[in-house]
Amino acid sequence: MAWLLLVLAGLFEVAWAIGLKYTEGFTRFWPSVGTLAAMIVSVVLLGIAMKSLPVGTSYAVWVGVGAVGTAVLGIVLFGEAASAGRLASLALIVAGIVGLKLATPA
Repeated sequence: MAWLLLVLAGLFEVAWAIGLKYTEGFTRFWPSVGTLAAMIVSVVLLGIAMKSLPVGTSYAVWVGVGAVGTAVLGIVLFGEAASAGRLASLALIVAGIVGLKLATPA
């Protein structure tokens, strides 16, 4: 259950990171409200997951899911570069997340 909450926390991190783009420096009300709500949910879920998972693993997975998800959505939504080097780097982050999962007792 903690791993599921951790992945959900990472997905909410993706939501607030992408949301930041739409807030236009927190000058747009509803995108700002949604972004702030996603931030709160993300951190709360991370905190709950950390009750039973190691802090280092939890934080690394949270950041990794957020980084990969945000980069992929940047490519899809904003036409950011999808070079081979960039995609390979994202694959390495995913490999690190999987490695942490396999090496961490649940």
